[in-house]
Amino acid sequence: MLNTDLEKDGTYPPVVEAFRQKILEADSVLFASPEYNYSVTAPLKNAIDWASRPPNVWADKAAAIVSAGGGFGGGRSQYHLRQIGVYLDLHFINKPEFFLNGRRPPAKFDSDGNLTDAETKEKLKGVLLALHSFTLRLQGKC
Repeated sequence: MLNTDLEKDGTYPPVVEAFRQKILEADSVLFASPEYNYSVTAPLKNAIDWASRPPNVWADKAAAIVSAGGGFGGGRSQYHLRQIGVYLDLHFINKPEFFLNGRRPPAKFDSDGNLTDAETKEKLKGVLLALHSFTLRLQGKC
């Protein structure tokens, strides 16, 4: 868990440094999370907080969000994550949005947890293609 007492001379615990480096090396970020109490999960928020410590490694990254939950499919957590992203200088794609209500028929996953629903796979593909295109635009490559 985030503990600023673990910061020493501008460095962080090794596992945090490794995580921050992966973000720095990434062209973009896909956040995938269930909704928990109308927000993101505690582990995700903790990871976001560690990576936002100076220097903020989220800054100017392209990002997208996919979520799962009950009736709204995790939509409230997405809106909260977008609010967090404003402070972090993350640039989220606006569309397509992806909210998965995993309880609504037909079944979306097999017994091993693999996504099997063709319509859901196509929607996810649309998010990834939009993120790729947006990333290239932010990088000035298209």
